[in-house]
Amino acid sequence: SQGGIRAPMPSLVVDVRVEVGQTIEAGQAVVVLESMKTETVLRAAVAGVVKAINCKKGEMVEEGRELVLIEAEESTDGK
Repeated sequence: SQGGIRAPMPSLVVDVRVEVGQTIEAGQAVVVLESMKTETVLRAAVAGVVKAINCKKGEMVEEGRELVLIEAEESTDGK
């Protein structure tokens, strides 16, 4: 399954804290955005592997833009 991280509002990308191919945990900081002088840390909703990064530091992104695509790990508890 896929876990995409999207910009909640038009924002400036302050930092990208993951790399393609990196295995990450649920809750891990992925992208830091700044909007209206407030920083927002976007965190992974799922554990998995980073498949794509669609933004870079210093870039302005629009609301709803998919910033990072995470391929969720297959859970082993039968779900």
